[in-house]
Amino acid sequence: MAAASAWDVINVWPGTYKEAVVIGMPLSLIGSGANSTIIDAIGLPNGIFVDGFDNVGLAHVIVSGFNVKNANYEGVLVVSASDVTIRNNNINNNDKTPSKFTGAPEGCPGQPAFELDETGDCGGGLHLIGVSESIVSDNIITLNDDGILISDESAASHDIVVTRNKVVNNPGECGIVIASHPPVGAIGSKHHGNHHITVSENDVENNGVMVGGAGVGLFSDGNGEGRASQNVVIHNRLIGNGLGGVALHSHVGPHFGLPADNMDGNQIIGNYIAKNLADLDDTATGGKVGININSGGGGTPVRGTLITGNTITDEDIDVAVNTPALVKIHQNNLLGGKEGVANVCSLDPPAPCKGGAVATENFWGCSSGPGAKGCSTANDATIVTTPWLRRPVGDDDQDQKERDN
Repeated sequence: MAAASAWDVINVWPGTYKEAVVIGMPLSLIGSGANSTIIDAIGLPNGIFVDGFDNVGLAHVIVSGFNVKNANYEGVLVVSASDVTIRNNNINNNDKTPSKFTGAPEGCPGQPAFELDETGDCGGGLHLIGVSESIVSDNIITLNDDGILISDESAASHDIVVTRNKVVNNPGECGIVIASHPPVGAIGSKHHGNHHITVSENDVENNGVMVGGAGVGLFSDGNGEGRASQNVVIHNRLIGNGLGGVALHSHVGPHFGLPADNMDGNQIIGNYIAKNLADLDDTATGGKVGININSGGGGTPVRGTLITGNTITDEDIDVAVNTPALVKIHQNNLLGGKEGVANVCSLDPPAPCKGGAVATENFWGCSSGPGAKGCSTANDATIVTTPWLRRPVGDDDQDQKERDN
């Protein structure tokens, strides 16, 4: 890399390279394939580091065709860069450092200043910090802590597409997470934020089963005013994860005399969600959950959330809500057979129960609607369910018959 020039295309032969690669200029780094070009970063901080923190304005970087493994922290780390493509890589067995769960607001020992809020884990598969206008596609990410983490310590992360990745068996944290963390050097202040991020067509299974991690998480960490807004989670398979299929968490806000987080305008569309575990602590659901929209004890209103076109099955609660705002839940197949939509704010005292859900035009598992024999239920008068659908969303054959008649 020392001999490279801007805009070079560097083709890497098959083999095992025991090194940490640092990219500080626009270039394309192309391996011979994830099964044959291996970056073994054992004993090193990262396998590949796209470093816009020390190279201001870094853009136009491609990394493709590698197996990146055994790094102490992240397999692939991208900081303060734009127009970055990470595709067709295997990223596995990273976050190998034994230094975890420090409880401090800063990162783990040995990490740079921009690695904030890594106290539950010290890295993972792929971490984007302050990244914009970028694509993460067609990677296999397994046996790390976090699979894919997008955060905002150095700048806002925005206009990113995460698509067609296989994110499976990352037991320590979430599969794909959009998390708002404090700015570098200003812990407790307003966060830069994460917005306009699309998570689409990913296979996200069996993540976070050791300590509780969502399939897809949209989070603010509670250490200052955070933002995870106007993001889209669409057409993913979210199965067997440890903190729900999709979890949206805010932890601070008016109930603590603090500014509300901005968790507004997120959309959860057309996902298949099954067999995920319960959400816990101050965002508790009281059972296995498909989607959890939850303000915790802080009372941040989560506005403009749209949940539509999802099929949710094998859960105790298909959609859980706890926020002093209305959540819109329409045209979903709520097939868990237990609670289709549940207001769970009573599980988080002493915050008063407010808000609820407009859950009209859903299919509740049978034609007779919520609470009928064989149907899922709605647990609270704050949930509006009428009218409901009498057949599953996407029953195209029946729709065609009705049009023909």
